[in-house]
Amino acid sequence: MNRILGAKVAIVTPKPQTTRDRIAGIHTEERGQIIFLDSPGIHKPHKALNAAMVRTARRIAAEADVAVHLIDDRDVKKSGEDAMVSELLSSLSVPRLLVVNKADRMGMTAAQAKKDEMSREGIYAESFIVSATKGTGVQAFVSALFDMLPEGPAFYPEEDLTDLPMRFIAQEVIREKLFMELEEELPYSIAAQIQEYKEEPDKNLIRIQAEIIVERESQKGIVIGKKGCVLKKIGTASRLELEKETGCRVYLELFVKVEKEWSKNEKMLRRLGYEFA
Repeated sequence: MNRILGAKVAIVTPKPQTTRDRIAGIHTEERGQIIFLDSPGIHKPHKALNAAMVRTARRIAAEADVAVHLIDDRDVKKSGEDAMVSELLSSLSVPRLLVVNKADRMGMTAAQAKKDEMSREGIYAESFIVSATKGTGVQAFVSALFDMLPEGPAFYPEEDLTDLPMRFIAQEVIREKLFMELEEELPYSIAAQIQEYKEEPDKNLIRIQAEIIVERESQKGIVIGKKGCVLKKIGTASRLELEKETGCRVYLELFVKVEKEWSKNEKMLRRLGYEFA
């Protein structure tokens, strides 16, 4: 989606389940306007947080005019998640597309083999091999979407790239840096929440205060690091990216707070903006 939009709207990390919310990307050109809805991945939920993520993914799939199954060279068969995805896709009445990404890393032979293997399931109207990093195959995929999508009025002004406020994007940027800096399972026990987002146009300045929420005191120590070195590194990386995205100077303050077992607590998750039926 970021490649198609020519801008970073969704955060990206090598870790699975990075996306936790509905992320909208708006692509407008002469042929029309496409609204992309990036969803959390389908997986077996083991916490209230994961259940909320899967619920969001299923809701997005049910609302879409075209469903796109994006895969890469990772093997999800061992976890059983491929069966969950197939079950969801088979239940949809809209066209379903398969996109094999990271062809630059896999090599075209391996990507073609993956495409052929998945296409045998018979649930995809079309399939594509792309490289989001290099841009290979992306335009063919976008053209197919324009051919399939129903005609209608544009929902957003042509200059818009997302319907998300910068406050939310700032929160996601901080979370991305946490995912990239922290190893193993720790990022899955961490959330970020913006406490204050204040624009001062006369100073070309944005002031941001954010909380990093962890589940245990030991995690708090890891996030802060010796003499605050880890938190400082995360803050610097976040600030630099936000300055690039906004074109303004950013003053960013980060605080670390312990909320015991927050990822299993529906009340806490609602405070963080997650929905439950």
